[in-house]
Amino acid sequence: MEGTKISEKTKFNVSKGFPVLGTSIEKGGVNFGVFSRNAISVILEIYENYYDEEPMFKYVLDKKENRTGNIWHVFVEQVRAGMSFGWRMNGPYKPEKGFRFNKNKLLLDPYAKVIGGTLDFTEESIFGYNKNDPKKDLSFSTLDSARSQVKSIIWDSREYNWKNDEHPRYTLNDIIIYELHVRLYTINPNSHVEHRGTYKGIAEKINYLKDLGVNAVELMPIFAFPLNDNPNVNPITGEKLKNIWGYNPVNFFAVTSNYRYGVKIGEEIIQFQDLVFELHKNGIEVILDVVFNHTAEGNELGPTLNFRGLENSVYYLLNKDNPRYYENFSGTGNTINSSHYVVKQMILDSLRYWVSEMHVDGFRFDLASILGRDSKGNWIGDLSLLKDIADDPILAGTKLIAEGWDAAGGYYVGDFPTGWAEWNGKFRDTVRRFVRGDNGVVSDLATRIAGSPDLFEKRGRKPYHSVNFITSHDGFTMWDLVSYNNKHNEANGENNRDGTDANYSFNYGFEGETHDENIIKLRKQQIKNFITILMVSQGLPMILMGDEFCRTQFGNNNAYCQDNHISWVDWSRKLKFNDIFNFTKSMINFRKSHCALRRDRFFTGRDLSGDGIADITWHGVKPFKPDFGYYSHSLAFMISGDDYIQGCKEKDSDIYVALNAFIKDLQFEIPKLPNGKKWYRVVDTSQESPKDFLLEPSIIQDNYYTVHSRSSIVLISKK
Repeated sequence: MEGTKISEKTKFNVSKGFPVLGTSIEKGGVNFGVFSRNAISVILEIYENYYDEEPMFKYVLDKKENRTGNIWHVFVEQVRAGMSFGWRMNGPYKPEKGFRFNKNKLLLDPYAKVIGGTLDFTEESIFGYNKNDPKKDLSFSTLDSARSQVKSIIWDSREYNWKNDEHPRYTLNDIIIYELHVRLYTINPNSHVEHRGTYKGIAEKINYLKDLGVNAVELMPIFAFPLNDNPNVNPITGEKLKNIWGYNPVNFFAVTSNYRYGVKIGEEIIQFQDLVFELHKNGIEVILDVVFNHTAEGNELGPTLNFRGLENSVYYLLNKDNPRYYENFSGTGNTINSSHYVVKQMILDSLRYWVSEMHVDGFRFDLASILGRDSKGNWIGDLSLLKDIADDPILAGTKLIAEGWDAAGGYYVGDFPTGWAEWNGKFRDTVRRFVRGDNGVVSDLATRIAGSPDLFEKRGRKPYHSVNFITSHDGFTMWDLVSYNNKHNEANGENNRDGTDANYSFNYGFEGETHDENIIKLRKQQIKNFITILMVSQGLPMILMGDEFCRTQFGNNNAYCQDNHISWVDWSRKLKFNDIFNFTKSMINFRKSHCALRRDRFFTGRDLSGDGIADITWHGVKPFKPDFGYYSHSLAFMISGDDYIQGCKEKDSDIYVALNAFIKDLQFEIPKLPNGKKWYRVVDTSQESPKDFLLEPSIIQDNYYTVHSRSSIVLISKK
């Protein structure tokens, strides 16, 4: 066999291997494969432990024997799972031409399933240039980054015993998503779980999630990511801030060890698989928030961890006028070149891995519009990686959810290929503005409640392709929406400049937490209005962790860097705001009980069933006379329960909803029902618990109902 073994402590037999990326554990050894088009020579190094600075085995791959096309590969006998390895690439170091090869950097495998060690961005050796040189990234670092102790680890994730695991496989219109962060959800001591802040901690909260009624959890990023790459300091406490949310991946296959319980390498994979298994056993799907638009290597001054040192000009979009610099559609320093075949293949391989070996049920794609751009940054939607993902046979049946905008001004909500659901930012903003009492939003509110047909009624898409939400990790919590007029991000160390100013929030008389019972009552009423509108709207509802018991971030609307009381879920509020918890739980159950709220097609405004009632009718204080005027602050609508709805075994009740965001009470005349049906009241958000949601609905004797100021009602028909 050609190639060169050098300075080896251990003798391993080596053969040609095969051109498959990543590590493939075979009988008798491991095959290693890596992509590089312009490297002149490639070295594989194997280490006994990830913290070793000297390899036990080095091998220089032969250009002829160990290269097929642009994939370098080698088979090493007797190598086993648990050992560490890395790649060294020798090639041109010409940043101004887009080349950043540096043989002194031990590179992580993009396909590594486990990464050992902790990335420390103060460790100079991980940078490809000399940080003290005035030429910055045009200089060349001779420091060996093997000392950083961060290495790829050989791992076989196929050995997990999934027993009789089954994906719940809910249809999209039956899903209720609960967005949570693995650490922040249970790290607070008052979460009363044994394994706080870990995958196991989430498993300990499964009964709580079932009680609430959600049937899908959307986990904020769990790809391996650095915690300490944030240079900012909290000006109030002096503590160094972290990057706790995890939207800065090192690669797209490794599970972060930040949420592992214990110190055993690789346990993070097993603990994550255990979590998926337990959630599935309890009828809860697992959706991962995935970041494929950029990596932790950042801009030209970032570290050289893998992609930059393997083939910088292929993995990233570089500035065409000066390839030293990166295109920055992500707002984080670099942009993945997802229109290149090799990068497309890697992303598809990652998704397939998470579905086939980790059994996840779906993905929410951060800044997904970047994946719909070509190499010049133009939106190509149906011709892009987005279409490949939607059509991939291994991913069939997987939930695909897009964040349809990016940091470069791209906003493509409604323009994604068939098969994609999308976060509906217009729903969020319109509902916030209506509930706050803004003028000129009632007409748009009707469109959002109806499933946003203006965005989604095209190309075979459905109402449930709209992911409706009031709040997400990004922005105010729901309690802060009704408690603060302005964001308060002072603790983030960016002079309160970070985070959006478009919050559409209102504090109702006092900025922040208060003991004023009248203000608290009104804030709770507004939250019940938010929850009501969310749960009676067509589409796929998502709620943010802790909103069901009025979680606060004390006005911080960008808490990505706060690993403390600001972002930790405070479980004591579950007791304090148990009325809101019960109301949210009841509204979730109400939605699940009524097919009419989970339609698989858009409204027509016509009587499709022949019962004399159109599938939807719009009303004002008088039946069939909605006020869509600029100064209107109220809207009512009625949904027919007699329509055929896929998956519904029998006909539903008719549902009447009246929303009053006006500062005065309004008397609504209720539409008459045919066939001797009568109206029964379920929800009145102006009432206090337990009268706000009646488990035994009460009959409406009159043909009108006084809907109090800033409140909502929901009625159902019965014979």
